[in-house]
Amino acid sequence: MSDRILIAASDLKLKAELNDSATASAFKALLPIEIRMSRWGDEYYGDCGINVDIAEDAKEVMEVGELAIWPIGNAFCIFFGPTPVSIADEPRAASLVNPIGVLTDTPDFLKKLGHSINVKISVL
Repeated sequence: MSDRILIAASDLKLKAELNDSATASAFKALLPIEIRMSRWGDEYYGDCGINVDIAEDAKEVMEVGELAIWPIGNAFCIFFGPTPVSIADEPRAASLVNPIGVLTDTPDFLKKLGHSINVKISVL
């Protein structure tokens, strides 16, 4: 991991680290940014205006706390538990996503938030 970011939703804050992928670099170049995110199971996603191709390391099965870009939806994603397409308790994307980092704080409070949230993401 190479770059630290802060994800803030009103008074709630999460720290994360971006990896050294090309997709993470493209996302970091957009920061600071405000995104309206929708909830899909235990995933928040929101259009951040990014335009990237599906990466070689793209995947569907994620880890709790993993961050990704969904190229099809130009969206930033936060995975914190099962989604409607999960087979078990794993977070699973609707289709291939490019991993860009991981939360360094626990995402537990995300389970208490509503269907949509506004977040501000900035470099630490």
